[in-house]
Amino acid sequence: MEAILTYLGQLVIHLISSLGYAGVFFAMAIESACIPLPSEIILPFTGYMVFTGDFGFWPAVIAATLGNLFGALVAYYVGVWGGRPFLKRYGRYFFINERELAWTERLFERHGEVTVFVGRILPVVRTFISLPAGIARMNPLKMATYTVIGAFLWCTLLIFVGQKLGQNWDSLKPYFHRADVVVGGAIVLVIIYVLWKRRRR
Repeated sequence: MEAILTYLGQLVIHLISSLGYAGVFFAMAIESACIPLPSEIILPFTGYMVFTGDFGFWPAVIAATLGNLFGALVAYYVGVWGGRPFLKRYGRYFFINERELAWTERLFERHGEVTVFVGRILPVVRTFISLPAGIARMNPLKMATYTVIGAFLWCTLLIFVGQKLGQNWDSLKPYFHRADVVVGGAIVLVIIYVLWKRRRR
């Protein structure tokens, strides 16, 4: 797994360094279209490019958010038109993990459409959440709106972190994925607490 993450990290860095904002857009689109290209490497490195002066902060955030939206729409319409049969037949070619997808589907069924928004800031969930939304035929405008809001917050946060830690990028790069899991776990605990309080009331 460490070797795979290292390779993906190098791929992301090459893509963004070569294509600029377009590289950020395409990398985030790939991540959002159910192909596990880690945004915890894409976005901090984009922040590093802001630190070096190659990118502007807000143009980088917009490119990342729009990429997230594009990839989410691709996954959404795969869910609408192909559904589960398509995924069972062809999912392995797109590195779609059946177990993680099933978990994301259960989360969507349990908590409804708001999962699309919350899922944009959760590990694993953000990669797959648009598929169950498409299978459930969620309103596409609402799906896109939730995606943009959640992705904007996530992209802004991690690009900002990458910018502030810019000079330490090389030494901190291996820890971004682990930090992502910690942040995601903390958010899940907050959501569980809020739901528990609401249930008690």
